[in-house]
Amino acid sequence: MDETLNNNIEENSQERTDLAEFSEKVSQIKREISRVVVGQHEAIDLLLTAILADGHVLIEGVPGVAKTLLARLMSRLIDARFSRIQFTPDLMPSDVLGTTVFNMKSSEFEFHKGPVFSDLVLVDEINRSPAKTQAALFEVMEERQVTIDGSTHRMGSIYTIIATQNPVEQEGTYRLPEAQLDRFLFKIRMGYPSVDEEVDILKRHQDNVKLTKLEEIKPVLSIDELLKMREKLQSVYVEESLLRYIATIIQQTRTSKAVYLGASPRAAVAMLNASKASALLNGRDFVTPEDIKFVTPSILQHRLILTAEAEMEGYTALKVAQKLIDKVEVPK
Repeated sequence: MDETLNNNIEENSQERTDLAEFSEKVSQIKREISRVVVGQHEAIDLLLTAILADGHVLIEGVPGVAKTLLARLMSRLIDARFSRIQFTPDLMPSDVLGTTVFNMKSSEFEFHKGPVFSDLVLVDEINRSPAKTQAALFEVMEERQVTIDGSTHRMGSIYTIIATQNPVEQEGTYRLPEAQLDRFLFKIRMGYPSVDEEVDILKRHQDNVKLTKLEEIKPVLSIDELLKMREKLQSVYVEESLLRYIATIIQQTRTSKAVYLGASPRAAVAMLNASKASALLNGRDFVTPEDIKFVTPSILQHRLILTAEAEMEGYTALKVAQKLIDKVEVPK
């Protein structure tokens, strides 16, 4: 009996030690980000949550709020392969996925990989390309593989797409279809900085010594360390009442009069995994209602299609999602 008790104590002690090391890594990442990006704390937390939860991210914001900078910075902090794809109206699927070329020397066809073959892929202005090129990402986002000419090419174990788009200028853009939006774990909105944050930005530019360049940022996480962090998600405890809380919120999106198309079961699974990741980022091995409340708006806002009446009344998907969350009673 004493031996069993000692083993449990040792296991709990080990888990706490692992969480302490985990929290130190997270703090280190945030410190490095703050050297380059001023403010945007919620967007940074959500991006870290998504990477830990093994999900793709869509970042939306007006030009100049550091969307691309944040994505590139995250790629510097993780010691992994990185590629950037600038989506334009004339971009073809082969420009993204790659193409098969005939080798005259060997008299065989060879596949030349496109920029989508990496660990972290930044897709800048994803809505600038037509549907045919956007659809090239469907398979790789969901199944982490690409099938070309009958051959399947698998992606790496931490494969993540971080896409950006501008919500204001719609001329020359192509709206992402619902099926593709549903493949993004989060839609993160990056807004303008506060007055104090903008003053801080100006001070850094006034004194060039304080400006930190991306090239100066050293990796904090290796691929193996990130995979070990993701493994910890399985041990995060979630009470059954919280599972019902998630399911009830999802059900509200399907019965609300303001919503034409509600969230799918994929959204419910996303809420579960993201809330676990949020708990770990906060140094806990159990999920609380606050974790679910934090991640849910960013999970729902790009998955809900509002009715014409709701849009005419000035509602946005984010506002409706927040109202539906507040409507559900929080488990005690």
